[in-house]
Amino acid sequence: MRLGRAGSGDPRLLVFCWHNIEGTWRFPLRSGLRRFARQLRALRQAATVVPLGGALRALGEGKRLPTRAVALTFDDGYRDHLTLVTPLLSQLGLPATMFLVPGILSGDVDPWAERLGWAVSRARSPAVRFEGRELDLSDDRARRRTVSALARQLAPRDRHQRSTAVTHLEELLAPEGSFRAHELYLDWDGARQLAAAGVDIGSHSMHHEPLPTKSAGEQREDLIESRRVLRERLDVPVDLFAYPYGQRSDFNASTVAAAVDAGYRYAATTLSMWNRPTTPPYEIRRLVISPAYGVPGLLTVLARGVASATRNAILR
Repeated sequence: MRLGRAGSGDPRLLVFCWHNIEGTWRFPLRSGLRRFARQLRALRQAATVVPLGGALRALGEGKRLPTRAVALTFDDGYRDHLTLVTPLLSQLGLPATMFLVPGILSGDVDPWAERLGWAVSRARSPAVRFEGRELDLSDDRARRRTVSALARQLAPRDRHQRSTAVTHLEELLAPEGSFRAHELYLDWDGARQLAAAGVDIGSHSMHHEPLPTKSAGEQREDLIESRRVLRERLDVPVDLFAYPYGQRSDFNASTVAAAVDAGYRYAATTLSMWNRPTTPPYEIRRLVISPAYGVPGLLTVLARGVASATRNAILR
C-alpha cells in the first residue's frame, strides 16, 4: 500500500517526535523547557507546522503541502506533555499529535526504562554483577552509560522477561528511596485534559512492548483494544498509531496487518526521512528529537531533510 501518487511538484512532510521535555531518571536533560520552547518558536518561523493526520491525507491524495511542512508528535504520555508542552502549543498556535499508552494511563504498566534509570542513579551498591558482566557505577557519567547499555540489552525482551530482569536489578542495586511513576506520566484525567485542549490523540499500543514478541493474534488484540479504550475513555477519534520503539525490527507483516484490522489509517515508525506520496501509510517516518539538540540541531535537520537519529541515539 502507498500513500498515493504525487501531484505536481514534490510534496514532502517531515515528522518530529519528542518524548520527555524536562529531565527524567532515564533521560536527564538540562534546561529542557527553555530549549524546547526555542525549538518550537524556530519551527514556527522556519517551517509550516501542520496537523499530522490532515497532512498525511493530503499527501496521499497527491496534493501540495506547504513548503517545509512539518508535523509535531509526542510519545508515551509524559506528564510534562500536559503541564509544559500543551500550554506552549496553545500559545504558539501549533497543532500536535500525542501517542498514548492505555496501560500506562491506568497504572497497569510499569515504565521499566524510567524505573531502570532510577535504580541505577540511586544505587547504594558500589559494584554489581548482572548477567555475566560488572556494571560500572563509579560516577554519574558511568551510571548514565550503564543505564543506556542496560536499556539496549533489555528492550527486545517481552514484557514479563523484562520485568523480571528489572526487578532482579533493583534487588541488586538496592536504590535509595522509592520509584514514583505517577510523577512522570499522565493518568486518565490528564489524558482527558489533553484531548480537551485540542491535541490529537493516537495510540502507542496497550502496554508499550515490542510487538513482534507477540503472536499475530496477540498483536491484533493489542492494537484493537488500545484504540477502543482510548476512543471510549477520551471520546475522540483515534486513527493514528505509533509502533513502540519504531525501528525496522519493532514491527513486521503481522503488526501491519493488525494495525489495518484495528482500523488505524496510518502507523508511525522512528525511521528517519521525509514522507512522500510513495511512503507506505503503515511506515510513516519520524525523526526522534530531544530538547538537548537545541535550535541548531533542529534547523540542521530541517535544512537537510534527512535525519540520522537512530535507536542508538535515543532508545525508547
